[in-house]
Amino acid sequence: MRLRFTPRATRDLAEIAEYIYERSPNAALRVRGVILQSLEDLLLFPELGRRQTIRDVRKLVTRKYSYLVYYRIDRASDEIVVLAIQHHTRRREYEDL
Repeated sequence: MRLRFTPRATRDLAEIAEYIYERSPNAALRVRGVILQSLEDLLLFPELGRRQTIRDVRKLVTRKYSYLVYYRIDRASDEIVVLAIQHHTRRREYEDL
């Protein structure tokens, strides 16, 4: 399996890093690293995330910093498609089953 980011997810990750970088460049690197490490975990365990009410969408909560990674598994193309990344305090776009 491989990861594929939607334009939205790419933008989300960049905005998260920019926001934190303005306050602490080192913290921005740590947070980005934690998010990316969580995505690496998905490559090993694609169904790790919790199913959402929207069909085929799953949510993974990062171990540290509580970012929500929304994704779907595309078995036909052998990809995990990252749909969105957001902080847990923001309004959620998807709901757990």
